[in-house]
Amino acid sequence: MNIARKLGIVIVFGVPAIVGSGIVYAVFGSYISVVIFMVILLSFAGGFISK
Repeated sequence: MNIARKLGIVIVFGVPAIVGSGIVYAVFGSYISVVIFMVILLSFAGGFISK
């Protein structure tokens, strides 16, 4: 996989990270839940990038 595709995947997962973190914090009210959300999102992004 070339570098342009990897950067595209990072950008595509960056938007849900920013928006999703705000939503998760608004719903649960703690940063621990935001960290858990980010770890899950990073694991999915890492899976796509490692292909």
